[in-house]
Amino acid sequence: MTIQQLTAWLEAWAPLAYQESYDNAGLLVGNPSASVTGVLVTLDITEAVVEEAVRKNCNLIVAHHPIIFRGLKKLNGRNYVERVVIKAIKNDVALYAAHTNLDNVAGGVNFQIAQKLGLQNVRILAPKPATLMKLVTFVPMAEEGADYADATQTVLNALYDAGVGQIGNYSRCSFRTEGTGTFQGNDESNPVLGQVGEEKTARENRLEVIFPAHQQHAVLRALRTAHPYEEVAYYLTTLANDNQEVGSGVVGELPEALGEADFLAYLKQKMNLTVIRHTPRRNKPVRRVALCGGAGGFLLNDAVRAGADVFITADYKYHEFFDADGRILIADIGHYESEVYTKDLIQQYLLKKNNTFAVILSEIDTNPVSYYY
Repeated sequence: MTIQQLTAWLEAWAPLAYQESYDNAGLLVGNPSASVTGVLVTLDITEAVVEEAVRKNCNLIVAHHPIIFRGLKKLNGRNYVERVVIKAIKNDVALYAAHTNLDNVAGGVNFQIAQKLGLQNVRILAPKPATLMKLVTFVPMAEEGADYADATQTVLNALYDAGVGQIGNYSRCSFRTEGTGTFQGNDESNPVLGQVGEEKTARENRLEVIFPAHQQHAVLRALRTAHPYEEVAYYLTTLANDNQEVGSGVVGELPEALGEADFLAYLKQKMNLTVIRHTPRRNKPVRRVALCGGAGGFLLNDAVRAGADVFITADYKYHEFFDADGRILIADIGHYESEVYTKDLIQQYLLKKNNTFAVILSEIDTNPVSYYY
C-alpha cells in the first residue's frame, strides 16, 4: 500500500474540492509513491507527534489540522511549523491533513460530534450550493443492423460507476425521455448508424443525471468510453441547488428535551469538557441542537433560522456572545475539545479500509490551551 493509494481513500471520503478556499488540506510533506509502514492519527502535528510516529514505525501522520497553512519561504527552524517540517523530512515521515473537507461532508467531523451527543435526524446546517452538475446526453436505442445492444444501460452503468446519480439515500438516479436525433457525417466520419454523407434519423434516449462537480473529468471520461457514437453529444449545467451532502455544521434533535442546566451538564459529560463558556440561559427547554466543530461562529444565524435552541461551537470572542441576543444559547466548548474525537473518526475509517498496516491514535495531548481550576 502506497501513501498515494491511502490518501486516495481519504479523498474519496472527504474530497479536497470541498475544503474552504483558505485551507491547505492534502499531502503536505512526503513521497506519494512510498510504501506505508504505519499510520499515526492526530488532531495536530507537533514535533512530539513526529517523534512518536518514528518510535512507533509510522511513516505517515494523518492530522485534522494542517501544519502548513501559508507558503514557507525558508526552512531554518525558527518557529514550530518549520521545525515540524524539518523533523518530518529528516525522518522520512509524510504529513497529511484532512481539514475543512472533512468538516464539510456528511459523516464527517460534525456528524461525529452529533453522534457523541446522541442527536437524531442529523442533517447539514448550511448546505453548499453550486457543488453539483447535471449531465444531459443522448444515446441511440437499439435498431436492426446496429453493432451495439442496450447502449442506454451500458452508458448509465458506466456513469453510475463514475459517481453520478447519488441523491441522499438513493443511488442510480436518472431520468430519460425518448426522442429523435438527426446527424450527417462528413468524409472523415465513421458513423455507427447510417452511411458517410447520409442524413440519418435515429431514435434516441435523452439521459439526465446529476453528480458532484469535482468529478466532471471522470464522468466525461466514462461517458466517452461507454458511448457507442464516434462523437458524443452532451451538455453540462452547474446547478444552484444546495448540496444536502456537503456543507458547514449540522443540526439535530435530542431524544428528549432537557432543561438548559441539565443540557450543559450533559454536554460537559459527553464531550469530556473542563469548562463551557455560554450566553445567559433563557429558561427554555433544549431539544434542537446546532453545532460546528472548531471556529463556527459564522453559522450563528443559520442555527437560529434552523430553530435550534442551542449552538455549540468554539473560539467565540467576547463581543460575539452578544450576537445571540436572546434568540439562542451559545455554548463555546473549546476548539481542541470540539474536534479531538476527529482522531477516532479517521482511525475507524482507515481500519475499515485496510488490514495490512497499523493505524494508531496519537497519545500526545496537542491542546495548546491549559486551564487553571
